[in-house]
Amino acid sequence: MNFLENIFDRLGKAPYLPVLQEARSDAMVTSGCGELLALIRTARAFLTYAGLKKGDRCALLAHNSIRWAALDLAMMAEGIIAVPLYARQAPAELVAMMKDCQTSLVLCGDESLRDAIAGAWPESPPGILLDEVFATEAGQQSDALVPLADSDPVTLIYTSGTSGEAKGAILTVGNLNHMLACTTARLDLLMGSRKEPDRVFHYLPFCFAGSWVLLLTCLSCSSVLALSTDLTRLAEEIRMAKPHYFLNVPTLLERIRAGVERELEKRGGMALKLFQNGIAAWLRSQAGKPQWLDSLRLALANRTVFAAIRKPLGPNLKALICGSAPLAKETQLFFLMLGVPVLQVYGLTETTAICTMDHPGRIEPSRVGPAIPGIEMKLGEDDEILVRGPNIFPGYWNRPQETAKVLRDAWFHTGDQGEVNGAGNWRIIGRLKNLIILNSGHNIAPEPLEEMLLRRLAGAQQVVFIGNGRGYLTALVTGEVAPERVQAELDAMNAQLPHYKQIRAFHLEKEPFTIENGLLTANGKLKRDAILARYQAQIEELYCRKSA
Repeated sequence: MNFLENIFDRLGKAPYLPVLQEARSDAMVTSGCGELLALIRTARAFLTYAGLKKGDRCALLAHNSIRWAALDLAMMAEGIIAVPLYARQAPAELVAMMKDCQTSLVLCGDESLRDAIAGAWPESPPGILLDEVFATEAGQQSDALVPLADSDPVTLIYTSGTSGEAKGAILTVGNLNHMLACTTARLDLLMGSRKEPDRVFHYLPFCFAGSWVLLLTCLSCSSVLALSTDLTRLAEEIRMAKPHYFLNVPTLLERIRAGVERELEKRGGMALKLFQNGIAAWLRSQAGKPQWLDSLRLALANRTVFAAIRKPLGPNLKALICGSAPLAKETQLFFLMLGVPVLQVYGLTETTAICTMDHPGRIEPSRVGPAIPGIEMKLGEDDEILVRGPNIFPGYWNRPQETAKVLRDAWFHTGDQGEVNGAGNWRIIGRLKNLIILNSGHNIAPEPLEEMLLRRLAGAQQVVFIGNGRGYLTALVTGEVAPERVQAELDAMNAQLPHYKQIRAFHLEKEPFTIENGLLTANGKLKRDAILARYQAQIEELYCRKSA
């Protein structure tokens, strides 16, 4: 039984059990397994009516919803290759992807998305609203799934495109068979024996590989997945969902931690004192150097301020899962101190989203866990992480040369630099193509230094270091932060760094880099080439000013 047959078997055996929810105003709208199957039946009828057949590509451009999941499952059931796209991305970028994969149909969540595509691509295939899809009469068509081999593609997920065009990564039935077995096993370790379904909250778009894998994982086992529908109401939605765990990006966890610390600094008084004493006691305990009153300090903090910080995350929370980028060690320790372990995951679209996953009982802060079962990982030239196994994609859509660059002798070259310790736990150091090489010959991975400065600067949104081919490093900083504060923090950092890593000048820009202004990828990563091009004049001024 492949992963898709398993999902449909589970849905068919328990028609009345809840499986998906959507947050709506002050309540959760719930779909049972039988209701989801009915939606899938309707979507399959529409796809048949539209004339789509096995192997055709169909773009899905919509925000997360129960109907999104039904459409995705319907496409896979018909052997149609789903092309999920990010609703916030620029129309020109979306059109480039749809042209690349020669989509037969564009399924849109609302009229604004449909009109944006039509405006950017007048010759586009028909743009159909989800409302129209689910208004179709299901009829009496067979519920049988189109037979799929392990090598058959089920989706094309376009990579971020931090430099150059985005590429469509093909993921197959075999990739998903292996990955979902790994994710369900790891979540079983986290949850242990349970009598009720896992409660999972989800706010990350399904068009990202890790987010989609979580959706399929929850559909494969006894889980209820609650979908966020309004990112401005995340706190209220989490309270309604009362999750056992949910998937995160580091940005949100960093903001939670910074927000808590700022609020306590404002309040001052006993709450701040209890918090500071609790942190100090916990850190000494972790270092094996407790003081004689530390158990009392920690107990007081746990019952008062720590409990108040945990409360918005709900009464059932067992862990947070974090991926897409390395999480700051201090933030991981912050949540661990609150009694909420953060399990890190590392992977790329091309590895079916995951290469490593933290073991719930053996977390090492700042590391992303061991390789998942059944795959191999090793370090190549310049400490590049290489991966081999059944999770590796077969290639990029219609791009044999690009595929050959990253798949060599069955090893996928990730482009990420890493290290692994004796326990087999990996740490991500940086991105190989982001490496800055000064004209002195010194090689510098910018990410750790950028994260260090960003953590020091409350109010800063992003930090980008520049210096390739130059004599020294400079920085672009975005956000609401005073230049004097930036300089003070740079002085403090530079005092601890070797001469070639010191940052000698900076440019402050109030407007942050965003997806809309073309300086972030769809999943929030820096488009470094685009940033350097946009701020070329300011960068040149930094180097002229410093050398004058």
